[in-house]
Amino acid sequence: MIAQPRIFVAGHRGMVGSALMREFEAHGYRHLVTRGHEALDLTDQHAVRAFFAAERIDVVLLAAARVGGILANATQPARFIYENLAIETNVIDAAYRAGVARLVFFGSSCIYPKQCPQPIRESYLLSGALEPTNEPYAIAKIAGLKLCEAYNRQYGTRYVALMPTNLYGPNDNYDLSGSHVLPALIRKAHEAVESNAATLTVWGTGEPRREFLHVDDLASATRFVLERDLADGLYNVGAGTDLTIGELARRVADVAGFRGEIVFDRSKPDGTPRKLLDVSRLAGLGWRARIGLAEGIRATYAQYAARQRVPDAASNG
Repeated sequence: MIAQPRIFVAGHRGMVGSALMREFEAHGYRHLVTRGHEALDLTDQHAVRAFFAAERIDVVLLAAARVGGILANATQPARFIYENLAIETNVIDAAYRAGVARLVFFGSSCIYPKQCPQPIRESYLLSGALEPTNEPYAIAKIAGLKLCEAYNRQYGTRYVALMPTNLYGPNDNYDLSGSHVLPALIRKAHEAVESNAATLTVWGTGEPRREFLHVDDLASATRFVLERDLADGLYNVGAGTDLTIGELARRVADVAGFRGEIVFDRSKPDGTPRKLLDVSRLAGLGWRARIGLAEGIRATYAQYAARQRVPDAASNG
């Protein structure tokens, strides 16, 4: 990679995009190009092609996506598959047309089959049926990584796909109608403490096992991949360990100071029974996650709680 590339961070305001901004700025990258949705709609093919024609971009970090938890995926399947397909096809094709040789595409561990051997290797892709609750999103992400593979094979581009496990950290989505499990638990635990609630309700049985990765570790892995000039391929990015949703709920409750009863709503879906990524491919090249789950939950909860106190501080000011 050239010394000071012009890097387009697509989706720079989101959790992944903002982590990429922090990581690359902290390591001396000075030419980070961004556009908010109001300035560039990535689902608009003409606008995206015009952007790449006008800007001299060397590297694309494609972090822009429509994301959400089980409820959002179940109630908005058309929106999830359409918007993600549109973003991927527009950006990847426009990047190729503008001569951008390097691109990192961010997928999700939900691309792998619901009933998958554990830990999940990259080679298990397309070996079985997907989890129905997020199938449209998963199909869109599979299409994106296959698009990268196809452009590499036909046009000689060097587009890499990173498949992170469940992410959390700064700038996460805490809206219960669209959030993932960890931010949802953080919000529920905080509100339960604030309201002196006796119970905290968690969707499902609490038995599924999940792996969690701090978003700053994903940003570190992205820089690692680019600086080591990995040309193509699919790489899992995870912590290498997992726990049950029930165990996670108890950890979050302890951090928040909730001492009541955790109740599991078994009428709600569990999703995939287990998702633990095999991260040996990146580990073999020298990258490993650094932020432990206990440390990450404490920091993330502290950030969330501080944000909730801001309006009160302003009103008392």
